Amino acid sequence: MSKIENMVNKYIKSCRRVLKELRSSSAKVKACKEVSELIEWAENYLKDAEFYLREGELEVSLATIAYCEGLLDALRLLGLAEFEW
Repeated sequence: MSKIENMVNKYIKSCRRVLKELRSSSAKVKACKEVSELIEWAENYLKDAEFYLREGELEVSLATIAYCEGLLDALRLLGLAEFEW
């Protein structure tokens, strides 16, 4: 397995865990339409990253999962979600 593939798998695993936590625990997410939409966008980026990984397009997968991670970090930094990487 290549270095980039290892990175992608690590980021996908982390994002999947955080999204699962956020969806299952409404106490950790300030409930509002905009936050829900950002979480949905992050979930879509996660799905895209998994798709591109399966297709062997590692660079695209890495870029896509980075978008997912960035949205999640933005929610956390704004105090709209609580989680740890």
